[in-house]
Amino acid sequence: MVVHVLRRAQQATRVARVVVATDDRRIFKAVEAHGGDARMTRADHASGSDRVAEVAQALEWPPDAPIVNVQGDEPLVDPALIDRLVGAMSDPAVAVATAAAPLHAEEAGASQRVKVVTDPSGRALYFSRAPIPHGGPFRVHLGIYAYRAAVLRGFVALSPSPLERTERLEQLRILEAGVHIHVVDVPRAAPSVDTPADLARMRRIMAGIDARAPTG
Repeated sequence: MVVHVLRRAQQATRVARVVVATDDRRIFKAVEAHGGDARMTRADHASGSDRVAEVAQALEWPPDAPIVNVQGDEPLVDPALIDRLVGAMSDPAVAVATAAAPLHAEEAGASQRVKVVTDPSGRALYFSRAPIPHGGPFRVHLGIYAYRAAVLRGFVALSPSPLERTERLEQLRILEAGVHIHVVDVPRAAPSVDTPADLARMRRIMAGIDARAPTG
């Protein structure tokens, strides 16, 4: 699955380098076996953001460089979305960017579906596991972020914030620190893998894709 994510990320046209950050030697070997660039990290990181920050520091990426954090459970991540997030960072006023898609009202009550509300310019006002705004329309937050390297380092250095602890959402630490998050809208969310049932479904989807064309 991680190799599929790697291949998708490599198809993005606005990224200079794709690096897989992991604390699992099996993932490291799988990525290297497929010609990818993998970096081992500490095993005690609390989040993917901490892991990415460790690699960014080790590689000495410039403070203003945009870094896109793609989760390893997103084998159908759209390369065009990665490019859109990098494009959003071309505005020097944007320090962090993420994405959201429409969410059916019947799914809004599910706590694993994180909802987001924004102002008219796309600036995030709040993220919640609760259905927001009251009555909809609802948008589900997609777990992909672009950060400037310096902002990422500052973010992971902060202690968990009160709202973050309440909602169990690390992006609220960014908002509580006074950093704006720009939200890019996409028409639909690509399926991710969070449960064994999701994995079985993804295997069926990938088999269908592989039957038509290579996914890499």
